[in-house]
Amino acid sequence: MLRATYDWMMRLAASPRADRALATVAFLESSVFPIPPDAMIVPMVLARPERVWRIVVIATVASVSGGLLGYAIGYFLYEAVGRWIIELYGLSEKAEQYRLAYAEWGLWIILIKGLTPIPYKLVTIASGLAAFDIWVFTLASIVTRGGRFSLVAALMRAFGSPIRRFVEERLTLVTTAFAAAIILGFVVLRYL
Repeated sequence: MLRATYDWMMRLAASPRADRALATVAFLESSVFPIPPDAMIVPMVLARPERVWRIVVIATVASVSGGLLGYAIGYFLYEAVGRWIIELYGLSEKAEQYRLAYAEWGLWIILIKGLTPIPYKLVTIASGLAAFDIWVFTLASIVTRGGRFSLVAALMRAFGSPIRRFVEERLTLVTTAFAAAIILGFVVLRYL
């Protein structure tokens, strides 16, 4: 099943629907979806390395647009929707800590958290909840999301063939490590 899923992702990454799929994942990940866009960026760059910067632009624009939706959830709908999303990830206490920290450290929180595997949706919703300056939020999101996606895509383009061979030969190990990293990110976020 794992091989079939990998093969499907690689076919999707090389297909004409890849850009729309990446945009959808990047948009939704910024406010509600748990899978990071890197899961689409990696196979897309491996499948079509000549499109690396187009892929980065699509992921960045969609992620920042989705981040604005997350901001709106925090700003306008925190009680109705935002709290539920935060509680779904078990991060209620962290959201309140974020809100309080934004008064002093908002820009730095966005810049640091936007680059890490820590769920970006927490940053977007907390930014809206704290009524953080939307223009600063947007510019910081462009820098951090664009920077992160550029780094991932550039590494895939530069080292794509050996990485692809490694992934294909050790698919179970790679997917297990990727899943463990995501779970570890949630655990660290939950208990730190």
